[in-house]
Amino acid sequence: MPTPADPAVLYPDVVACGSLAAALRAEGRLGALPVTPSDSAPLLHATVGSTLPHREPLQISAWLHERRWSICGTEPFQGVPLVDGVTDELTEVARAARAWHDGAALDDIRQVASFVHLTGRFEVPEPDPARLTESEWQGKRREADELEYAWRETYQAVVEAAHAEPALRALYPFTSHWALRFSTTTRPRLTVVGPSLTAGSDGTYGVGSGFVTPNLGLFATPHEAVAVAVRHLPSGLGPVALGG
Repeated sequence: MPTPADPAVLYPDVVACGSLAAALRAEGRLGALPVTPSDSAPLLHATVGSTLPHREPLQISAWLHERRWSICGTEPFQGVPLVDGVTDELTEVARAARAWHDGAALDDIRQVASFVHLTGRFEVPEPDPARLTESEWQGKRREADELEYAWRETYQAVVEAAHAEPALRALYPFTSHWALRFSTTTRPRLTVVGPSLTAGSDGTYGVGSGFVTPNLGLFATPHEAVAVAVRHLPSGLGPVALGG
């Protein structure tokens, strides 16, 4: 593994300010915003708080081998990202941080800082399991649409087919090794239920009772696979509950 570069080489402006938090204040005129340096690596990491209680502090990290910064903004109930992104412009990071702090809508954060990537999830101000489930489905659909793998179309097709089926759409979706799975509780404590759905690079769709092995069958269309998955759901499932 390559040795990380000296921060003084990649980030002389940050070193001159004493910390990434101080550099952000200087670059973005952030004034009294709650910009907090990392205790262990103040040149490389900082967080920016938000006026909204349903937003965790925005995490900002410097790359070790080239001059770039990453951001990640999560929600508090599950710790899943609402926004992320990578840029080599500290000014852009400061703009995103200001908008995150001020409570700007997610789309508006993307407008003021073009490097910001929206994960597809929407904000849920209260711990509502039904809305968190809906948000996670939206995130899974966005993720499938943005994949750059050769099997993107088959994977997207099975995600969309599962979302179109009310019995599966009512469950909380998650993935493990790109197998689409379902839970009767939200994160952070998932309660796995029913089979998994997989999309093969050969254009087939698998249904499995376990992790990724399609022991319940391989099918030519996602709709056939989804129909089999629904038939293997246990009866009497209630609404999704909060997990933890």
